Amino acid sequence: MIDRYSRPEMKAIWGDRNRYLVWLRVELAVCEQLAKKKVIPQSDWKKLNSASKKLIKAGGVDPKRVEHHEKKTRHDIIAFTTAVGEKIGPSSRYIHFGLTSSDVLDTALAIQIQDAGKILMADVDLLLKALASKAKKYKSLPTIGRSHGIFAEPTSFGLKFLGWHSEWKRNRDRLSDALERCRFGKLSGAVGVNAHWGPQFEKQVLSNLGLKREPVSTQVVPRDRHAEFLNVLALCGSTIERMAVELRHLQRSEVGEVQEGFSKGQKGSSAMPHKRNPISGENLTGLARLLRSYAQAGLENVALWHERDISHSSVERVVFPDATIIMDYGLDRVAGIIDRLVVQESKVRANLEGAGKTVFSGHYLLELVKKGATREQAYAWVQECALKSLDHGTDFLNELQGHVEVRKYLSATEIRKLGSVQHQLRNVDRIYKEVFN
Repeated sequence: MIDRYSRPEMKAIWGDRNRYLVWLRVELAVCEQLAKKKVIPQSDWKKLNSASKKLIKAGGVDPKRVEHHEKKTRHDIIAFTTAVGEKIGPSSRYIHFGLTSSDVLDTALAIQIQDAGKILMADVDLLLKALASKAKKYKSLPTIGRSHGIFAEPTSFGLKFLGWHSEWKRNRDRLSDALERCRFGKLSGAVGVNAHWGPQFEKQVLSNLGLKREPVSTQVVPRDRHAEFLNVLALCGSTIERMAVELRHLQRSEVGEVQEGFSKGQKGSSAMPHKRNPISGENLTGLARLLRSYAQAGLENVALWHERDISHSSVERVVFPDATIIMDYGLDRVAGIIDRLVVQESKVRANLEGAGKTVFSGHYLLELVKKGATREQAYAWVQECALKSLDHGTDFLNELQGHVEVRKYLSATEIRKLGSVQHQLRNVDRIYKEVFN
């Protein structure tokens, strides 16, 4: 991923330096268990363990050295073990003992996913905090709700944030579940039958690495686990886009209810100095498209030939770093938008007032039905008054009060009560209590 969308901590997880460090951790964990089983003599294990830890402390093998060997071997794991051997010496002969490449690659990938997941979970928690704050702040601010882009009924401005907060709680659960299902490595050998040691050995090594044993592996961990994780990230991206699209619409000149934070010295347009464009929301909308494309690639990686091919390898070298880096960047950016969002309360109220009283039409329809009118009659009467009000600029409540059929069922007091924001939003407190308890 380009530096523009990369935050240092997440980027470092997927860098070559860290990748080789994780590979070395996996190799060393296997060797440690082999030493306990006396497959590796204690004298050799002491040398191997000491040299390996010094190498880890020094930052691991030089990626350039691995690259140098890979030009000849055209095999990344062999190039890696060769570079390790140069640093550790003769005891390195036990590195990669009984393993196939995917044992190291898939187990290391599981560790990297878990490390990335910790960052993403923390990102989500910060976003939840920002959304909760805005939801509480604007709970009592009435606004006009819209469907199809058209004025619908009044709602609470805070419910926009509360709805997003509730969705991110679901996304957090999804992300946690997907990470747990990616917490699986494998050390079961070339075709997954534990030909060199038993499942219990494999389980112990993986446990020491903070992972679980894949119950039935082939040469690889089944890719449905990874596909689920990438699809959860895509779904999170779609939630970000849902938020971004709403905020972009609310920033349109003719709506003007919110503004992204605009810092001193920021420029909105190279040609029009007056512009304050919703660039953050637009940026996030675009990045969500990338996340969905990575999910598609993950799904296509599930079907491999027989016990394994490497058609998934080139895909995963791109999609896992890019998807997690973009998700990290996107969560941080959308949290910043929410935190610094300027809500133009006077414009929110003006837009609601400008919508007129016809936005309460649904209450009159239902009340007339409750009082004995047929639904068809009630709809026709209310629509007649609403369209007359909209077309001629008259007061909707006056139209209802002057309608002969409506007045047979509703008094003037009832008409006024049903046409109030207070009546419309009387259950908002209950909705909030369901979320925040």
